Amino acid sequence: MGPLTIDIMRQALARVGPAERSRLGWIIGVAEQSVNQDDELAELAVRQAAADTRTAQAVWVWLEASTSVRVDNAISGSAQVSGNVLQVGEVRGDVHLYAPAASSIPVPRQLPPPPAQFTGRLAELDALDQLGAESRVLVVNGPAGVGKTALLLSWLHSRTERFPDGQLHADLRGHGPEGPASALETLGGLLRAFGVDRIPGEAAEAAALWRSVTAGRRILLMLDNAVTAAQVRPLLPGTADASVVVASRNRLTGLGVDGAAFLPVGLLDEVAAAGLLERRIGHRRAQAEPAAVGQVVARCAGLALAVSLVAARLAARPQLTVAAAAAALDRENGRLAALRLDGEPAVQSALDASCASLAVAPARLYRRLGVLPFGEFGADDAAALTNEPPLVAEELLDALVEANLVEELGADRYRFHDLVRLHAALLARAQESAADAEAALRRVVQWYLAAAGAAERILTPSHAVPRHDDGEVRQPPPFAPDDQAAALAWLDRTRTQLAALVRTAVAQHWDQLAWQLVDAMHPLFLRLRAPELGDELHRLGLAAARRDGEPAAVARMLTDGARRLDNLGKPAESGAWYQQAYELACDEGGLKEQAQALHGLGRSHRSAERLTQAEACFREALRLREAIGYRRGAELTRLLLAEVAMARGRPESAVPELESAHRTLMALEDPYEAARALAFLGQARTALGRFDAAAQALEEAAGLFRGAGSAYWEARVLELSGQLAEAKDNPEQALACYRESLARYQQVGAADRDRLSEAVRRLAESEG
Repeated sequence: MGPLTIDIMRQALARVGPAERSRLGWIIGVAEQSVNQDDELAELAVRQAAADTRTAQAVWVWLEASTSVRVDNAISGSAQVSGNVLQVGEVRGDVHLYAPAASSIPVPRQLPPPPAQFTGRLAELDALDQLGAESRVLVVNGPAGVGKTALLLSWLHSRTERFPDGQLHADLRGHGPEGPASALETLGGLLRAFGVDRIPGEAAEAAALWRSVTAGRRILLMLDNAVTAAQVRPLLPGTADASVVVASRNRLTGLGVDGAAFLPVGLLDEVAAAGLLERRIGHRRAQAEPAAVGQVVARCAGLALAVSLVAARLAARPQLTVAAAAAALDRENGRLAALRLDGEPAVQSALDASCASLAVAPARLYRRLGVLPFGEFGADDAAALTNEPPLVAEELLDALVEANLVEELGADRYRFHDLVRLHAALLARAQESAADAEAALRRVVQWYLAAAGAAERILTPSHAVPRHDDGEVRQPPPFAPDDQAAALAWLDRTRTQLAALVRTAVAQHWDQLAWQLVDAMHPLFLRLRAPELGDELHRLGLAAARRDGEPAAVARMLTDGARRLDNLGKPAESGAWYQQAYELACDEGGLKEQAQALHGLGRSHRSAERLTQAEACFREALRLREAIGYRRGAELTRLLLAEVAMARGRPESAVPELESAHRTLMALEDPYEAARALAFLGQARTALGRFDAAAQALEEAAGLFRGAGSAYWEARVLELSGQLAEAKDNPEQALACYRESLARYQQVGAADRDRLSEAVRRLAESEG
């Protein structure tokens, strides 16, 4: 190891994490005792390790060998090696190479773009550097519109390389009209960013899963618009390597017990405010009217948002003098003083002046965006509000972005600052007729209903109703008519908007729209669970359906809502809802509805371990479904009858039911449910000692579930494969299957993880 290489390693010490630092320091100490060559390859490898922490691990192994330190490793049995590996020495026995599976989940990079015209705040940036080095939780607080978010984004974007495992962002909506975001809602978004598609229904469980998912990860989490310490605390990651930054109008001193550091942000001084204005409108223009620049700065009262709004107006209108903009602020402040926003007249004046310069169509869109029950939106929302084609709506949104009234998040996503949103809502009430505002909002609900209905027809066609009350929706859904993945992703991405619109429809007494929208969200609740949200919305949908006076709608809300209750672990209440659905179906004379209610009632009995009652319900449901020729429904009931037989220790009775269900469901082109039949068939064959046939069924089921993107059922098949390995007296393979199954159960937040944890513990102890 040559002197130059050792010097490079010393420089690299400052660029790596604590674990790599200790390793590299140890190697330097050994190398200094055995300086005998200046190998160009060694220098090249160490240079690469200094720039790339992934390479550092492999180089560490190689350097150990080159410094006369021998490390002997043995790999045997079913062990596997993943990641970057460097072999030094002999390789004995067979070598098998496997290509690692590519991850379908990219590393989260969620931070909004940094502000283009950020200036000043040097003292605050220095303070952030110091506080960020001392504490993993940092709270930045200050008045509305003072520029907290801009400050943090400018600072954070210079530090992203320190967080290679992800940079996440969540708006906690502390001052939004719909109220602060719940912990469960925010945790759901954060967990889904790491590929967790099954979120626990309880906030405490979701928080525990979040801590498990983030353990050992070097991540950054920015929480914007927080209102209380209690809102933030469940979101703190489970690792000391993570950093959390919080922006709030409140001090949030309660986070001090969590080790938080605090930085208050005040108003811009005159020099910084003038610099911000100058950077946007240009040096020459600002220097030509220094007195007017001072007047604008004074009118904006040190609020960064107000300065940015005036600067955007001047930049968009080169012929407008700075003096004229200052005079407009004076006029608007006097004329509309009654429309203060959270006591901030400077923001009010700037917003009024910005809106006065808009053309008619963008101004109308701005007002109507204020009636939305959510603060993040896209071109489809704008198109529905204005009754214009999406391309025209995009042009109108561009005009609002140019005026600095709307923030562009990328990928057709936009949002309001909460003060701007309040201003738009005030203007909507003052300048839009009640009929026009209501019609615009109704079109938005109808568009979401049309899009959700299209997703439902793609994902769960057997559940979809023939027609929704979606009016004359002009724009198509944002996914192809045969793209299941895109349809499910859209439902997942817009769940917050969909829920807000259900609540809005209820408040507006649009009962038919309310229950139909809940009904169309069925694939979201079926595939992605969201049991707590599903419970809330089905209760609202049930009340709306009853007011609407449509028995079939009431029955659908009862049966689907009962399934959400069953998923929440409430079999008694679930059974009561199914019983109501059954009685209603008997009154109306619908055999299909009776069978559906009995099928669900049997599920509730099965969850409560009442196997005799469960089998009786399933037998009657099967009889009715076969009588009316509902083949798919009959086979789904056979699946549950087979599950009851397995629970009673009668796998020989389950096999014919499962084989029939698999054949029919494949013929009906329902591979997802056919895969469930195969999974249970593998379990039954294992119990009967038919190991080869069991392995074949489980392997085929695993492939079908991978194709359907069902992480939960992939985990279930792995668990059943572990049971098969145990039956074949292969505990090593069983333990490997159980561990992988447990990891996937944890990923989707399934309650099954407790059962698998016990299986892993049992086998690990027996091996030890």
